[in-house]
Amino acid sequence: MLVDAGEDEASESRDARPPTARALAKAQRRREILVAAARLMARHGFHGVRLSDIGTEVGVSGPALYRHFASKDEALAEMLLDISQRLHAGARAAMSAGDDPEATLNALIGVHVDFVVTEPDLISVQFQDLRSLAREPREQVRALQREYVGWWVSTLRRVRPELAEPEARALAHATFGLLNSTPRIPRLPEQELRAVMTRMARAALAA
Repeated sequence: MLVDAGEDEASESRDARPPTARALAKAQRRREILVAAARLMARHGFHGVRLSDIGTEVGVSGPALYRHFASKDEALAEMLLDISQRLHAGARAAMSAGDDPEATLNALIGVHVDFVVTEPDLISVQFQDLRSLAREPREQVRALQREYVGWWVSTLRRVRPELAEPEARALAHATFGLLNSTPRIPRLPEQELRAVMTRMARAALAA
């Protein structure tokens, strides 16, 4: 169907309208449900949590909860896809910010450190329950992760040209393992934890 310029402008105007208070409240409630789901699944595992448990955690009844998520599988898929997409977007921004490989590597470290400091429950859920995802979202997460790792590897090899690709990949994965250990170490004040994890990541990548 042909659409004239006036109709295009009207459509753009409709899309640009700010969200209503109801839409904002619904989005906030959905976010609260996902945070609660991550918290419970981090403690008990995907198979140890029912959708009703998540509803109880946030004070949402069964029928109201189903208006947000049809199943706990859907909630798991959204939370793991969302964090993979956010990490991917942060790394892509770091890669496009400039041509200095040292600065890019530091920016990539910053992206991952921000994740591990602010989302410890999601780290645990991803580690424990990625295999519980349905095939399609699991493949989407894996594709995002592969590109994310690839950016780290290519940047590290620009910083350290002596590294062969397998060595750089091993260092990147070892660094992820180090950073992703935050749910299992004693909690520190946030700024102190950021500083410690940043120093450790730089040291690991320099090994």
